[in-house]
Amino acid sequence: MSILIWILLATLLNSLLGLVGIFSFWIKEKLLNRLVMSLVAFSAGTLLGGAFFHLLAESVESLPAMNVFGYALIGFIFFLLIEGYFHWHHCKNCAAHPFTKLMLVGSGIHNFIDGLIIAAAFQVNILLGVISTAMILAHELPQELGLFGVLIYGKYKKKKALWYAFSVQAICIVGGVVGFLVLSKVEVLSSFLIPFAAGGFIYIAAADLIPEMHKMYQGKVKETIKMLSVFLLGILFMLGLKLMFG
Repeated sequence: MSILIWILLATLLNSLLGLVGIFSFWIKEKLLNRLVMSLVAFSAGTLLGGAFFHLLAESVESLPAMNVFGYALIGFIFFLLIEGYFHWHHCKNCAAHPFTKLMLVGSGIHNFIDGLIIAAAFQVNILLGVISTAMILAHELPQELGLFGVLIYGKYKKKKALWYAFSVQAICIVGGVVGFLVLSKVEVLSSFLIPFAAGGFIYIAAADLIPEMHKMYQGKVKETIKMLSVFLLGILFMLGLKLMFG
């Protein structure tokens, strides 16, 4: 079986994680709303944990720290400007919160990078490609659950949220094909996009999701403890993946 077929199969499998929200069609509305609140907190934790423990940590191993933090800052500012655009042009009577669009943009960049990584790994050898794919699936699952929860919280209908989540996840396939075709440029492209995506994820978590958490518990001690616990669980989950797989 050719390397391209391995890459396509791996990225297609990764794309199917975008359908993880299909479980919501069999859950009662009240229970779904409670789950969504937890998923927003969990998503904020996984975004921060993924940005610091995975994307930035990986970048500083191959690039000067000043370059890494500079690229991350560019990503942070870029997402700030993009959110401003969505507010100015789409949110006078918007049906969906602007931060949901940021989540989709950030996830799209992240999934494109995942495709590049999968392609590069399979080019080395099949075993490394399979291992890399398994690692990516492990950290993508909680993030996809979080993304779906954020889209539902941001006023998307279930079917629309599921379609957007799957479409964005499928960008991994594009990254895999691009990686296969221009392997010599993958490292150069990834060296910028990885910290850039990290900066975007930090912005989304800090500027959008965490403030939404504050709105949800509104000073209630029990809810505050619950939200903080789920938030920390998201961070610890990403840290655990880093410690397990390196």
